[in-house]
Amino acid sequence: MANLKDVAKIAGVTPTTVSRVINMRGSLSQKTIDRVHAAMRELNYQPNAMARSLQGKKSQLIGLIFPSVANPFYGEMIHAIESKLFSHGYKAILCDSENDPIKEREYLTMLMANQVDGIITSSHNKQIKEYENNTLAIVAFDRYLADGIPIVSSDNLVGGRLATSHLYAQGCQTIAMIAGSSDTKSPTQNRLLGYRDMLSELKIPTLIHYLRRESSMNQKRQSIRDFLVTQQPDGVFCTDDLTAVMVKDIALDLKLDNIKVIGYDGTQVIQTFIPSLSTIVQPIEELAVLMVDILLKKIDDPNFKAKADYILPITLKK
Repeated sequence: MANLKDVAKIAGVTPTTVSRVINMRGSLSQKTIDRVHAAMRELNYQPNAMARSLQGKKSQLIGLIFPSVANPFYGEMIHAIESKLFSHGYKAILCDSENDPIKEREYLTMLMANQVDGIITSSHNKQIKEYENNTLAIVAFDRYLADGIPIVSSDNLVGGRLATSHLYAQGCQTIAMIAGSSDTKSPTQNRLLGYRDMLSELKIPTLIHYLRRESSMNQKRQSIRDFLVTQQPDGVFCTDDLTAVMVKDIALDLKLDNIKVIGYDGTQVIQTFIPSLSTIVQPIEELAVLMVDILLKKIDDPNFKAKADYILPITLKK
């Protein structure tokens, strides 16, 4: 296995110079930097991030903990975050917690053991005490984890109101909401509050159907099918686009031609392949930029006082 001295020999510089290039210290010519990087690539030499952190230097590693990389929204969010981190010289370690608190706790322990500089997380799990006692720089997306950890989200309250008013404007009078069940403290719960507030102003009864998080896809489809048949809503607000697509498909199968459906998230993949779906669009790029900016400020300045909540505006895609 190649070491620092091997890199120095091929690059024609001293080991000290190689170390300065790796740690970005001192004044170095671009020619020297390029020669060292070329030698590192030739030898497939990887600096030891943990060793650097033990020397009081940054590891340049950021942990990302998300509940599902298979979900298009989280996929696009992770892509945007990783891109922004890379542009600032950081590498990402991606952890898919799959809504499993045991798995999430083990990932969190692993990230701390590997001396990452910070973590961006969108945890769905409760009672992860390690977040409360963690001295790492952490930013949460759409989730309350512990006091002192800033939360970045889009305007879920306005999103819930806007989705509901859009269905009403299309003539819907029996407006239902289909949402995933959640017992965590999360800004996403404000979508439900916005839905309730809007219907209260319109003097229309609420009609809410919760989908169990642990349900299989077939179980969710059957649950939605039974709900549409028994309750017969003429408008449905879904708290994510994938559920909205499922509702439209089931309604088509049931020949419920007049039902109106609106989703939430507005990912590029959904807008590209199902352009007919109305949805509330979250500003994924702007959210990613904001999360990375806050995290890097916390890393660079331990005394940086972040706000408790950062909220960005949403838009309606008809």
